[in-house]
Amino acid sequence: MYSILMNATRSPRNPLTLVEAGRRILVVAPLGLLSSCMAACAIRSTSSGSPTILLFNGSGTSPNDVAAIEKILNENDFSYATANSQQLNEMSESRLRAYRLLIVPGGNFEQIGNGLTSSATANVRNAVHSGLNYLGICAGAFFAGKAPYNGLNLTSGVKFNFYALEDQGVRKAAVAITIAGSPALTHYWEDGPQLTGWGDVVAKYPDGTPAIVEGNVGDGWVILSGIHPEAPESWRRGLTFNTPASVDNAYAARLINAALNRIRLDHY
Repeated sequence: MYSILMNATRSPRNPLTLVEAGRRILVVAPLGLLSSCMAACAIRSTSSGSPTILLFNGSGTSPNDVAAIEKILNENDFSYATANSQQLNEMSESRLRAYRLLIVPGGNFEQIGNGLTSSATANVRNAVHSGLNYLGICAGAFFAGKAPYNGLNLTSGVKFNFYALEDQGVRKAAVAITIAGSPALTHYWEDGPQLTGWGDVVAKYPDGTPAIVEGNVGDGWVILSGIHPEAPESWRRGLTFNTPASVDNAYAARLINAALNRIRLDHY
């Protein structure tokens, strides 16, 4: 059953922890959509022309995760813009379609949804069906499902649960992830979902549940990740990884490129 998050508190890194009925539950909330290039929108472009990626950094998003994703975007010469909740609320479906990819990072999906109007989430959903691509990381993946608090429901009613470590009281971990067609990598996980029930499975957790999935939503291409391949070295303190942060970050860039250019990754 899908857990509803209450009284969320943000971790010093990316995801958030929630307490419901005395039970600690952690959630990484997907971020809303990035607003188009307007005067109030901070635009960073590494090439001429309009940015192709919209990164949401509004209410409910983790500033540390936004910064981690921006680092990947800048290092790999992706052209992008950022938008907060107010800017996204003011964007029409056609303005969203001016971008090729919307990235919703980690944070608190309850706050993300509550910070957006129902019209804004409807515009995002319709834009994806009409061809806007979507990358949801942790909370962004929760938000893409049939989540409460104004979720996007890009999954035709599928709700996502937390990965099993949460039930064991683990808040964050270095998790070995098997990837279809690629060597296994150890990725940073913090209260992220397992993505059973939607899309093709690109990567799996140790218990076999999906860690990354991909699929079409109308004319849009959607990739959802329950882990944080963008996690910097500073998030790794106290954890043991078998792969360096640089390798995991390169995989994050690969996911962004696949979502941007509608590249179907190997899947199980």
